[in-house]
Amino acid sequence: MANHKSALKRIRRNEAVRLRNRYQHKTVRNAIKKLRTEEDKKAAEALLPTVVGMIDKLAKKNIIHTNKAANLKSKLMSKVAAM
Repeated sequence: MANHKSALKRIRRNEAVRLRNRYQHKTVRNAIKKLRTEEDKKAAEALLPTVVGMIDKLAKKNIIHTNKAANLKSKLMSKVAAM
């Protein structure tokens, strides 16, 4: 167990950040699934910018790697374009 006040605070902070990151990552994964299962091209095109923005935010905060974000965006855009 930690002996310093700052170390105890860091443990609390790390847990809060971990939970926030998990929530944001799961939310983006659900949005990606929703976009992939979308049948209507208009609805998919309307949903695409919000999902891309969410992916960019995760990459900016280092929750996911930038290359993973680029791959996800590329695949989603090509799927919407092919509809």
